[in-house]
Amino acid sequence: MFGQLRTGKSMAAGGLAVLTLLAVAGCGTAPPQNVENICEIFEEKSKWYKAAKKSEKRWGTPIQVQLAIIRQESTFKFDAKPPRTRLLRFIPWKRPSNAYGYAQALESTWERYQKDTGRRWADRDDFDDAIDFVGWYTDQSQRIAGISKWDPYNQYLAYHEGQGGWLRKSYRSKDKVKKAARSVDYRAREWGAQLRRCEDNLDDGWWIF
Repeated sequence: MFGQLRTGKSMAAGGLAVLTLLAVAGCGTAPPQNVENICEIFEEKSKWYKAAKKSEKRWGTPIQVQLAIIRQESTFKFDAKPPRTRLLRFIPWKRPSNAYGYAQALESTWERYQKDTGRRWADRDDFDDAIDFVGWYTDQSQRIAGISKWDPYNQYLAYHEGQGGWLRKSYRSKDKVKKAARSVDYRAREWGAQLRRCEDNLDDGWWIF
């Protein structure tokens, strides 16, 4: 009898553990299969297109610019974090910042976004919230630094360095940052051309409020 009770408890605990793992897994969304084609991304992730469209309407930043920034920052991994630094070249050590999620937003910047927009419930690992954050940030970069929302290169530099850093041109000596900005610029322009070919099909059936 005691053995049966223990077995029953073990099975219940095991079932609870499985349910917990499934619940945790359900919180995130796997990256698109093809992260290089914006039409295929949105065909696979139709809810992402709706979210991107809403952000574009709210903030005025082209969809392809917002998505190119997210692609560069996290490769669409919902739980992305900066790689750990290395102690003595091989021991995993601290992360360089608390950036997290699709948009790799810092905690302090995310809190400012929540306060400015009233979206207190927004989460960094939620795509809808992350792309709205990118729209908000690029809007801030235009207001503070005068950077066009159609300028992917400089928008990314300001995104990475902060608007103050961009104004001080802190990126000048950072070859990796400038290379990343060129990648964002190229991808945004290519995706813009792709989107023009498939946007009508993507819009079918959507009602953007």
